[in-house]
Amino acid sequence: MNLDTLGTVYGTLLNFRSEVEACAPKMNEAPYKAPPKKPVLYIKTANTWSTDLSTIPVPARAPQVEVGATIAMIMKAPNQVGGYRLMNDLSLPHASFFRPPVKFKCLDGFLGIGDTLLAAAPDVDPSGFVLDVRINGELRQTVRFDGLVRDAKQLLADVSEFMTLGEGDALMLGCDLGRPMARVGDRIEISAPGFGVLTNTLVAA
Repeated sequence: MNLDTLGTVYGTLLNFRSEVEACAPKMNEAPYKAPPKKPVLYIKTANTWSTDLSTIPVPARAPQVEVGATIAMIMKAPNQVGGYRLMNDLSLPHASFFRPPVKFKCLDGFLGIGDTLLAAAPDVDPSGFVLDVRINGELRQTVRFDGLVRDAKQLLADVSEFMTLGEGDALMLGCDLGRPMARVGDRIEISAPGFGVLTNTLVAA
């Protein structure tokens, strides 16, 4: 993929029902004392972007990283979806809930981006997407997108209420619970019908 065609890449937190249910007790604690009413977004800055088959450097302070297999909507015009891509939203493990996760998610290379753009079409329903995550060839997670709090259409509509996504911008649908851990030397493969395989290998920084 030519990364020059990408605009801004946004991740989405708390968009799987299983994740919301697991975090529900924390949502009612200070300072917010209630679940979020709108989508919770974060940015994966340009320094994080890695192409398919790239090696991704892992800092020495992180014995393991969290694999966030997801799919992103790619805009072809303001707030109009042109297609979908596999993404590997890597993160350092952290327990922070109320602070933006920039220092955990925005490390160099920490977003694998698939080569294949699955074009948006009337017969393409993101709720039917299913991802498999393999580490060193072993199946470690299956992600089904029928478990979203906001499906792709609703997520885009809700985000569009307060911001405009321009041509080339990407909006991830979210990462489910059960995200596997990987370490230096591991090969991560994320696959889904119609998308091919996104492969990245972790190396020491």
